[in-house]
Amino acid sequence: MEQVQPQQGDLNWRLSAHPITLICFLVFRIGALLMYLFGVLFIKDFILVFIFTLLLLSADFYYLKNIAGRRLVGLRWWNEVNVTTGDSHMVFESSDPNTRTIAATDKRFFWLSLYVAPTLWVGLAILAIIKLSSVIWLSLVAIALVLTITNTVAFSRCDRFSQASTYATSAFGGSIVNNLAGGLLGRLFK
Repeated sequence: MEQVQPQQGDLNWRLSAHPITLICFLVFRIGALLMYLFGVLFIKDFILVFIFTLLLLSADFYYLKNIAGRRLVGLRWWNEVNVTTGDSHMVFESSDPNTRTIAATDKRFFWLSLYVAPTLWVGLAILAIIKLSSVIWLSLVAIALVLTITNTVAFSRCDRFSQASTYATSAFGGSIVNNLAGGLLGRLFK
């Protein structure tokens, strides 16, 4: 019997270009879900579970936004506030695809977990609503939903911005066009 060698793009953390970043990202993301589930099923001490789950969710939000997104898929986002008007807008950053290669495994892990986590939290919210005795737990699920959906929406927009900028650069091949396309697309996603 032949042993099949894992190929780039398989869900195998050993194929990652940044295995430590990937593992930390998954530990925070899965840890928050497991802490919540473990707390609801076994611990029953809401405050203890709330604090630990909130710490894991916060670490996940920060790590994904500032470290994992940049290292795994070359994307980053942040929010800027215009001090004169008080208007807030999102700023998107992507690495140059000509100078940086994104590993298919990293990309697959990143996008899969980015969309699966909010889906699981929505399922947990529905369970908390159905099971009326655990309505207090819904507050923690609501916080989890806000944090995970914020990152999901922001990285999805950042990816669209990145793809549009790459298309504009490859189609027209000039830095002036790239700056114009980036500025126009940046205004679209305010």
